[in-house]
Amino acid sequence: MIMDLKSYLAEKRTLIDETLKSFMPEPEGPTSELIRAMSYSLFAGGKRLRPILCMAGAEAVGGEGRNALPVACALEMIHTYSLIHDDLPAMDNDDMRRGKPTSHKVFGEALAILAGDGLLTEAFNLMTRSDFPDKIGAARFKEVITLISMAAGHLGMVGGQAVDIMMEGKEVDSSQVDFIHKHKTGALISASVSSGAIIGGGSRQELEDIALYGNKIGLAFQISDDILNIVGDSEEMGKRAGSDAQKKKNTYPSVHGIERSKVILMELVHEAINSLNKFGNNADPLRQIAGYIIERKK
Repeated sequence: MIMDLKSYLAEKRTLIDETLKSFMPEPEGPTSELIRAMSYSLFAGGKRLRPILCMAGAEAVGGEGRNALPVACALEMIHTYSLIHDDLPAMDNDDMRRGKPTSHKVFGEALAILAGDGLLTEAFNLMTRSDFPDKIGAARFKEVITLISMAAGHLGMVGGQAVDIMMEGKEVDSSQVDFIHKHKTGALISASVSSGAIIGGGSRQELEDIALYGNKIGLAFQISDDILNIVGDSEEMGKRAGSDAQKKKNTYPSVHGIERSKVILMELVHEAINSLNKFGNNADPLRQIAGYIIERKK
């Protein structure tokens, strides 16, 4: 029986949104405006890809997706913080995100920066509170925290963003674009699915295969973004198309051309799916999510 990916994604998004709302504090007291700014971006209508991958990673190795919810929600907070900061005038200077005005347009630059800071730190608070560490065991908990910290910091997302900014307008080769994409976007996507597999109790071999899958789709997702920035519809995407070329960003199409980029995207997705050959039907969501990367419009 072929699973219904659309229903699976909708069900997981609803669960993640409900859980995020239960974790976020009410906008009360002296910091009420800060909490409003944090919630504004967190609930602006994202795809929830990273938390869904985390839950799907747990399920792929025979675990329960719900057990990964604290980490899944933390990953969405980290992702959202990065978007708030990316949109700032000092970075990408974007006015729209997910079809809505960006955080700094609504709350001002200072509060937008602090909202991002608040979401990042709350993510780690979320992963370490309650009885979550006891449920998965100290060794696996440490592995998850280390993996996500590295993926989010200078060895991952932040490092990739820094190199991306420094390389704007400069000629680069394919290895430099690979570095930017694998770190800026790929690292947190890969950590999402791998952390889920760790929480789900995956064996070392399963974790290696899942990590390979995560690395492939992490790069594929950013290449897909690069292509959509050229051929996508601004209204459908909820952000401005053509912005990469205007900012002279280094992308796969700028280095390889759009047709070759599409071929590389297809190859990465097929390699990701093949890395799951040893898994049973529990990994079908991961297989179909890989295919979704090719077909998505936003």
